[in-house]
Amino acid sequence: MYEFDYHTPQTLADARSLLSGRDDPKLLAGGQTLLPTMKQRLAAPSDLIDLRKIADLAGIARDGDKLRIGAMTRHAAVAGSEVVKQAIPALARLAGGIGDPLVRHRGTLGGSIANNDPSADYPAACLGLGATIVTDRREIAADDFFLGMFETALEEDEIITAVAFPVPQKAGYAKFPNPASRYAMVGVFVAQTGGTVRVAVTGAAPGVFRVGEMEAALASDFSAQAIADIAVPSEGLLEDLHGSAEYRANLVTVMAKRAVQSVL
Repeated sequence: MYEFDYHTPQTLADARSLLSGRDDPKLLAGGQTLLPTMKQRLAAPSDLIDLRKIADLAGIARDGDKLRIGAMTRHAAVAGSEVVKQAIPALARLAGGIGDPLVRHRGTLGGSIANNDPSADYPAACLGLGATIVTDRREIAADDFFLGMFETALEEDEIITAVAFPVPQKAGYAKFPNPASRYAMVGVFVAQTGGTVRVAVTGAAPGVFRVGEMEAALASDFSAQAIADIAVPSEGLLEDLHGSAEYRANLVTVMAKRAVQSVL
């Protein structure tokens, strides 16, 4: 690990000031990706700006048909929250299946979506629920936020403050986890909100994506059988020692059916 300066701002304004006044600063949320990368000397920020002491960035609250979760809220807090369990049970279950207890008690919602690992769980929830990512300067629809592998619409000095999730009529999530990392080899989040159904897939491709054919089928018949014969093309999907592109394509249909079954 290379030398760096460490900061613990107490307010969002202090964090913004530090970001704009340093050579190559990085925000530290849960640190589950950034710190291992620094230990391997694959990243060498001049400054680490730790957001954990900014109280306004954590917390869970429901306001009507919206569930707002602060960016610094830990996965374990989402998984154990009675507010989340009542509003969006599938989101609580998703959070409870992230990594291991250590990761869940250190990792954060904001850190996860800002990093946008192609196998992370939260991007599927954000896209599947049609969430809005709130930053210190604007609001970004999930459809516009996730741009590709480890790439988002965030500016270099922009800070995620919260995510606003619409409360759906029903939602489900199912993933096939890597047995070692617990990252999703394929995870599918299905949600019905109003008259709209969204199906979001993580782990299968370089970025989270929606499956329009499944959405249309479920809008007419919200059942596992309705999507049983819908296949996702394998072209462009990830391929590694854990599974081929064809294997992941098949898993998309399998996990989508399980996500729907978890609702029913």
